Order: sequence, then C-alpha cells, then structure tokens
Amino acid sequence: MQCDRRLNEQMASRFFRLIAFLIAFAVQPAYAQMGDVAAMVDALGQGGFPDREKAIAALVATGDLRVPPILEALSDGTLYVRKSDSKVILSVKSGGDFALTDPLDGSSMGSLPSAEIEKIKVNNGLRTKIRTAIGTMTLLSPDRDIRMSAAESILKNADPSMLELLDKALAAETDPQIKTTMELARAVIVLKTDAPIDAKRAAVDTIVSHGNRAAQTVLVNTLPSAPEDLKPLIQSGISSIGNSLALWDVVQNLLYGLSLSSVLLLAAIGLAITFGVMGVINMAHGEMVMLGAYTTYVVQNVMQQLAPGLMEYSLVFAVPAAFLFTGLVGVGIERSVIRWLYGRPLETLLATWGISLILQQAVRSVFGPTNKLVTPPAWMSGTFDVGNISFTWNRLWIIVFAIAVFAALQIILKRTSLGLQMRAVTANRRMASSMGIRTPFVDAMTFGLGSGIAGMAGVALSQIDNVSPNLGQGYIIDSFMVVVFGGVGNLWGTLVGAVTLGVANKFLEPYAGAVLAKIAILVLIILFIQRRPRGLFALKGRAIEA
Repeated sequence: MQCDRRLNEQMASRFFRLIAFLIAFAVQPAYAQMGDVAAMVDALGQGGFPDREKAIAALVATGDLRVPPILEALSDGTLYVRKSDSKVILSVKSGGDFALTDPLDGSSMGSLPSAEIEKIKVNNGLRTKIRTAIGTMTLLSPDRDIRMSAAESILKNADPSMLELLDKALAAETDPQIKTTMELARAVIVLKTDAPIDAKRAAVDTIVSHGNRAAQTVLVNTLPSAPEDLKPLIQSGISSIGNSLALWDVVQNLLYGLSLSSVLLLAAIGLAITFGVMGVINMAHGEMVMLGAYTTYVVQNVMQQLAPGLMEYSLVFAVPAAFLFTGLVGVGIERSVIRWLYGRPLETLLATWGISLILQQAVRSVFGPTNKLVTPPAWMSGTFDVGNISFTWNRLWIIVFAIAVFAALQIILKRTSLGLQMRAVTANRRMASSMGIRTPFVDAMTFGLGSGIAGMAGVALSQIDNVSPNLGQGYIIDSFMVVVFGGVGNLWGTLVGAVTLGVANKFLEPYAGAVLAKIAILVLIILFIQRRPRGLFALKGRAIEA
C-alpha cells in the first residue's frame, strides 16, 4: 500500500512537471525561467524560426555563461540536430563523417554520417536576434573585456530592445571606459525610438559631450533621419566635435612628432659626436644601430634560456651590453681603418661604406636574412589614452630613454676629463695636442662613445621595429640631416634639429604623404644649409673658424 502511494506520488510529480514544461514552452516568460538549460538548447532544433526566437530568449534569461558560445555556433551554422533523438549537437566534418560534440560541456559524442544529422537553419532576422542575445548575455559578465565587447556590439547595432537591459548594466557598471561606451550606445538607441523630443535632445547632448570620432560618426549617420526640430542641434554638435577633434589632431601630430624625434635623436646623437670631433663621415653608423638591436635580441634569447623569470628586466641588461659591444666595435674600426684616413674625407666615406656592407653580410651569415622579433616587456606594451587620442607605452618610454641618454651625455662632456679633452680637440686639435692631450686616444674613445650610443639607439628601435640586417639603413640619412641641420658637433643643436624635423615630418605627412613629406623636408634643409652652412648652432673655435 505504501509502495503504491509512493508510485502514485512519483507519477503525479512527473505529470505536473510535464504540464509545467508544456506551459513554459508555450508562454515565453515562464519558459525563460525554466532551469533545464539542456532542454532549452534542444528546443533550438524544434519548430520554425519563431520557436527558435522563443528558445533563444529563454536561454538568455538563464544567464548561463555557456549560452553565448552555443548561440555563436548557431549563427555560424555549426549547430545540428541528431535525427535519432532530436538532440542538439555541435558538429564538424571529419573525413567522411561528422564529429559530434556536446554544446554544453564540450564532451565528445562520437561521429555520424551526414544523413543522420540535420543543420539548424537560421535567417538574417534570426542572426540579428542572436547578436542581440549574445550582447545581452555578455553585457553583465564579470569579465571586463567581455563587457566592453558587448557594449561596443550594442553601440554598433543599436537595437531598441536592449534599452532596458542597458539601463540595468549602466547602473551596475563601475569601469569608466565601459560606462562611457554604454552611455553612448543608450543615447544612440534613444534617437532610434519614439521617445519625446526632450529625451532625444538630451541624447544628442550626451553624444556631443563624448566629443570623439565615434560620437561624430553617430551624429552624421543620425542626421538624415532625424526630426526637423532636432537637425539644427545635431548639426551644431557635429561642428562642435569637429573643432575639438581638429585641436586633438594637432596634439596627436605633436606627440607622434616627439616620438619620431626621440628616435632621430638617439640615432643622430652618436653621429654628432664623431662627426663633430673627428670630422669623419661615418657611413657605418647605421650598422652600429643594427648591432645594438641584435645585441638586444641575443640578450633576450640568453635570458629566456638561463633566467626566464627575469625576462621583464631584459632591457636592463641589454642597454649596457649593447653600449659596450658596439663601443668596442667602434674602437676597433677607428684603430684599424679610420685613423689612417684622417684629412681624407672621400676615402673615409668609401671605407666606412664598405665596412657597413661587411657588417651587414656578417650579421646575415650569423643570424640569417630573416627579420628577428624582440618581445617588449609588459610595462612597454599596450596603449594609454590622452583625451581623444591613443599613445603606445613603448613610444613614451623611448622618449624618456632619449632624454636620459641626452642628459647622461651632457654630464660626460661637461663633468669628466674625457669630455673636457673631447671639447678641447673639437675646438682646436693642434692646440690640444700641444697641451699634452693624446688626440689619438681621444679619437678612439670618441668613436667608441658615438658607436656605443648608436647601439643603445638600436635597443630602443628593437622595441618598435623588426630586427633585420638593414635596420640601420633607414636612419643613416635622417641622422646626417639632423646633425647638419642642428650644427655639426653641437648636442643641443642635434636635439633641436631632431625635434624640428620629427615634428615637421608628422605635420606634413597627413597632407603630402610619408614619401613626399621626407622629400619636402630634404629640400628645405638644402635651402637652409645654403644660407647657414654651419647649421642652427655652429660650434665656435679657432680650428673651426679657420
């Protein structure tokens, strides 16, 4: 008797659950609260497109983080129904059959021929619903990147059905960047609805307050279909944002110009020393930059094998290593070749050009002709926002590094005995020699110092460019232009020349293009040198004046 009672209770319980399931399937709000996600997934393969819309809405209401990948698979056409039991599965063709996977847990479900499964069909309208559904699921995700992607997707699609959910997400959002994107998306959606004119005016004001290119694009796209009462306000907002963006473009060109200037300064400052003190036209200076970049590559590979935990600090070891290695190479070149060619500029030019070819071929023989990639540390990766522009961390650190190198070089020249001797040789070589200064030693140390600084420039360039045997060739002409324009041997002139040429180049590029901008700058420098052959800041000294 007791067994019969239990059996009757179980049958009644199953009957009521069946009735509840049928009611939930027919009525969307009740169905959306059903806890059986697997049954909801299987419902995607039943009925027509309206039934699939109901099933999608129900899956979204569960908040289950496994749902978005399933909906993406549905949109991509990789969701199938197994004909034998109407089970929804993920399917990928593998050989002659299809490999089956459970869409919820990813477990393998064997394989079947194509005749045993049927693809779940979707149309364009359903794909739109799926995109909106995925946005709904991800907008409240605990993962910041997922929420940001969802907010951008809603901004792009501007589905009015997302307005209520967007308001909830805005109330809970704490990340300023995501919240800004959500506010912009909400304003765009309001403009697409039948909201009162005051609400639409407030939405336009919200969009204008963002003042970025995305806001300007939104207003431009909204203007043709906007009510006549709203068009003057939208047009005024477009003009206001345009004026603001024009100012930010100036700031952007200035920042990018300073970034280019820092690279030019690092590449040219060593050449300014050797050219100014020794009067040597060193065509192998670019190869010193290249050797510094390869030194960085070698140091990083050695640390990867011996001390992978210190990879974030690889540049701390690469900078002195590049300075010492390229400095020693420079001293070797000066002692073996250049010291025999002083006073013969044409022979020096040809000799250093030949050395540059030898160094390039040597590097190709050791490392191969392909480009090498140096991985920047985490603190030099990514970007940061400055108003309406983005700037990379590696460019910022290169600017800081260039300033530090320039300051250190100034201290060496002003506060050390070697610097005093270098300045004496620059001013009057014969007089310095007669005063007991060993000019051959000063020449060797000067060439080594200039080459070492070029090697440090290679360390910086390895963070923003691929390391290749031809790396230095792209900077040798620019380096000579900076040195000649600023004044041969004058470090402050080199700094001013690098900043002037770098900023001017970035301001000309938007109008003339990269190639024509460089040609225009070269022509301007030629015209300038005709009027001031010694550059902006000419060194003074008896030997120079003579």
